[in-house]
Amino acid sequence: MNCSGCSPIYPIEDQGTLYLRPVSPVLLEALRTLGVHVEHSEEAIWMAYSNSDSVLNWLKEIQELEETLAESITVQVTPIHETADPTGWISSQMLESRFKHADLVSIILNNQFSSHMQPIVDAREQIIGFEFLLRPADNGVPFSPYDLFEVARDTGLHSFLDRTARITAIETSAAFLPHGVKRFVNFLPSSIYNPEYCLTHTFEAIERLALDPKDFVFEVVETEQIQHMSILQHIFSVYRSRGMSVALDDVGAGYSTIELMNRLEPDFVKIDRSLIDQCDTDQVKQQQIIDIVEMSRRFGGRVLAEGIERMEEFDFCRSIGIELAQGYYFGKPSAQPPQGPYRQTSA
Repeated sequence: MNCSGCSPIYPIEDQGTLYLRPVSPVLLEALRTLGVHVEHSEEAIWMAYSNSDSVLNWLKEIQELEETLAESITVQVTPIHETADPTGWISSQMLESRFKHADLVSIILNNQFSSHMQPIVDAREQIIGFEFLLRPADNGVPFSPYDLFEVARDTGLHSFLDRTARITAIETSAAFLPHGVKRFVNFLPSSIYNPEYCLTHTFEAIERLALDPKDFVFEVVETEQIQHMSILQHIFSVYRSRGMSVALDDVGAGYSTIELMNRLEPDFVKIDRSLIDQCDTDQVKQQQIIDIVEMSRRFGGRVLAEGIERMEEFDFCRSIGIELAQGYYFGKPSAQPPQGPYRQTSA
């Protein structure tokens, strides 16, 4: 089994072959007017290229065709002597974006990034786990994680990036953390087309490194883009069936996350930093936080306060029964965690 999000992705090279489909007389004629050698079968059209400028010119020509035809065309680029992959087709706009953002695409395809760890503490300020956050590789090309994921989305690489980032986090946790320490790993729901298949890479990495599934908490981000609740519920179910926990991020940032929390009933509820900031002096925020804590108790969710930067914020959160916290007050993300010991948690 395979899907478009998990198919092989080739780096863009100076020489290769551009494939296009569907085959149509209009498209064939438009390409032949460019003065290049065009071949085709019943399934696809292909042309060899020797530089990226040629491909960009061809893509522009495609986009100038009649709108309905242009939007129906899918493409892919392969190295010389490689044939088109049945599941590797993307839009011409995505391919054009891959050429335009070649530097960031290279970072994604070559895994030129690392996982930094930010501590998560309990009410006694003892470290019980870490959240893993994407950062540039040591001595690598600098980038903004936000920009990298935006380019990944525009180029059709967000599933690939999300998967490799999860595996990097798992491998980093194996290198630095003892058994029993929680590992919070982010995932994008929109990158998982078929949970049983798309998550096998994640589960295989945990098994390969002899890690305990119970140590992992998979944390859903981009909640504002969740359109099909049943899909996310299915993803949660697959994680839990493997003995792992799930978390919902940014709760309190909007009505949708409160609604999601009540429908998904995650194992961990992470309150958005916008609510935590100055919560010790803001009665409106205090009531919102208390409401989230009370709702979480109904289904047994453990609440974690994000973005703690002051002791006063932490004190308020503890006073209303919040068990876990994270923020610069306890430590910034770093390539290596502070020396233990860490407190193990059975949750």
